[in-house]
Amino acid sequence: MTQAFARSSKQTFDRLSNPAGGHSHPSCASPRSNSLFLHLMKATMQRNTSTLLTSLTACALAIGTQTMQAQTSATPLPATIKIVSSLPRTGSANAQTTSMVNGIRMALTEVGGKVHGVEVLYEDWDDASPQRGNWDPAIEAANADKGIADSMVVAYIGTYNSGAAKVSMPKLNAAGLAMVSPGNTYPGLTKPGTGEANEPMVYRPSGSINYFRVVPTDDVQGFVAAEFAKSLNATKVFVLHDRELYGKGIADVFNASAKALGMEVVAFDGLDTKAANYKAIATKIKQSKAEVVFYGGTTQTNAAQLAKDLLAQKVDAKLIVPDGCFEEAFIKAAGANALEGRCFITFGGVEPKLLGGKGQVFYENYKRLYGKEPEAYAAYGYEAAKVVLTAMERAAEAGSLSRAAVLKEIAATKDFSGALGNWSFDANGDTTNKVMSVNTVKDGKFETVKVVGS
Repeated sequence: MTQAFARSSKQTFDRLSNPAGGHSHPSCASPRSNSLFLHLMKATMQRNTSTLLTSLTACALAIGTQTMQAQTSATPLPATIKIVSSLPRTGSANAQTTSMVNGIRMALTEVGGKVHGVEVLYEDWDDASPQRGNWDPAIEAANADKGIADSMVVAYIGTYNSGAAKVSMPKLNAAGLAMVSPGNTYPGLTKPGTGEANEPMVYRPSGSINYFRVVPTDDVQGFVAAEFAKSLNATKVFVLHDRELYGKGIADVFNASAKALGMEVVAFDGLDTKAANYKAIATKIKQSKAEVVFYGGTTQTNAAQLAKDLLAQKVDAKLIVPDGCFEEAFIKAAGANALEGRCFITFGGVEPKLLGGKGQVFYENYKRLYGKEPEAYAAYGYEAAKVVLTAMERAAEAGSLSRAAVLKEIAATKDFSGALGNWSFDANGDTTNKVMSVNTVKDGKFETVKVVGS
């Protein structure tokens, strides 16, 4: 740059020295003119160098000032933040949800109760009532409102029941609070075209996604159940449901899948879940000559009573129930003799003892910490918490633990290596994990019959 400047300066000097416009030649230049040129050039370069240094200094000061201002105005990370869970802790689901809460606490213990030096508090909230013995819409709504009102809460782990999710999802979405479910399986919560016409957008008033789940959905599970019924050489199936979002939803999928596989659906009925017994319906099933009964329901919606009455009425048909019955409470309520060799339970995953890799580590640690076998959904509570904590760590490293920052990082969960294997959240907030199992009861305990999917 200096040589170019010198050449330019020399040309300018020559023009000034030769006003007639003639061409000068080095040999024609006088010593005096050369000396004058060098003097002028030296002075000019000194002035330009001074100007350049002044400009660079000003730029450096401006950049330094901006950096200091940015550092001063950046919001520091809080000393403490909070995650909460909303699960049915009252009623027969307590054993299952206690196992899930244990999993959440394990995940917190593994990180020392902190992310990026920030203390993480955890609160275990009940969304069930003694009156219902199950999840209660009023309590779930109140839990969502409480979480929204507490500015320390950056993630909401729940719900267990899909019907409960319908209550809290729109509230939490409007507030921009991340929600991660360890147990919801109703497809309409996330997948367009699988539920009601306005689903799932009715749960997304903000227009964005804040809801995620680590468990596969019932559009997969219902089909697996129908395929298994077909493998039992069933030609006729009798379909029942509990009239709730989850139970009716999976019964709908089973119904459509059974027909597509060539089986005859001889009945599709809703049960009164508060009935003392189902002997009358058992008689109808027997008369229909159906080889398989599918009940879309849970332990809490009287699946065990149906199993007992099928045995009492000497109905030979096999009973298939979904993951809402994959808990010790179901075996205790029905009695092993009403289930062994007679009942099959589908589940979005595998029983804890069959988990591999990090799942096996979780299983062994759980038994050591709590002195008993984990329930089926313990690993899902653990996985949900691990996803949240990992996202919080990334958000903190980026400089913020705001609700928006945590939500952004949860949505970015890809190729997550956890207790449930390697998986990601898709565009709807669903897990890409599609592993399913069919289980039965043997010697009073659950036993896996087959595993499908990946």
